[in-house]
Amino acid sequence: MSPAGSAQEDDSRFRTLEQRIHFRFNNKELLRQAFKHRSYLNVTQENASASNERLEFLGDAVLDLIVTEHLYQNFPQEDEGRLSKKKSVLVSRKALGNIAAELAMGEYLFLDKGEEKTGGRKRLSNLANLFESLLGAIYLDGGYDAAREFVRRFLLSRMKDVLARTSYVNYKSELLELSQARGWGVPEYRTVEEYGPDHRKEFVVAARIRKKNLESRGKGLSKKRAEQMAARNLLRELNAQRNSKEESQ
Repeated sequence: MSPAGSAQEDDSRFRTLEQRIHFRFNNKELLRQAFKHRSYLNVTQENASASNERLEFLGDAVLDLIVTEHLYQNFPQEDEGRLSKKKSVLVSRKALGNIAAELAMGEYLFLDKGEEKTGGRKRLSNLANLFESLLGAIYLDGGYDAAREFVRRFLLSRMKDVLARTSYVNYKSELLELSQARGWGVPEYRTVEEYGPDHRKEFVVAARIRKKNLESRGKGLSKKRAEQMAARNLLRELNAQRNSKEESQ
């Protein structure tokens, strides 16, 4: 969507999106704000609160409650750890960004020329933020039931498929959340080995929780991937320890 254009023209364009998401806004200004990237404020000269970031903040909290409530009700036999893992996948940047891309939300973004030229309409982080800011706007305009229906229709209805895509899982975030919740501090990562030709170099990274005196290693074709694998392996070791402890009781 071009930065220029009257509110009337924007409302006409947004009508297609409203049909796509099965929700009609009473407050069209809320809908416009949900798509107002902070770079667009360079065009309008509005203050920071006019961007979609406040709605994104609200939408993040609403999404967290809706997904948590759904998981709690539909997986009564699973413990907090497994429910948290499912939730982290469902609300991940990649999962939300992909849904926003399928709904062509990027077409409606208000951007400045710089953000436009650098691919802002297709950037995963922008799209994931859009999902949350739109959800925040739906919550304010239509209430909790409308927000829950939006999440059910576009996220929870495909939950099985999303959870099956393990690439969505951010093991480092999962390990950090667990470690901080248990009072173990922040996990440490260090590269312990690099090998192979430059065009296909492999990395071995060690993930460590100092207070637990635990360390696991992972490898990958990038340091980031190796860190994720190390975090995954350390999570598995922690889970195995917990299961062993429970069995011995």
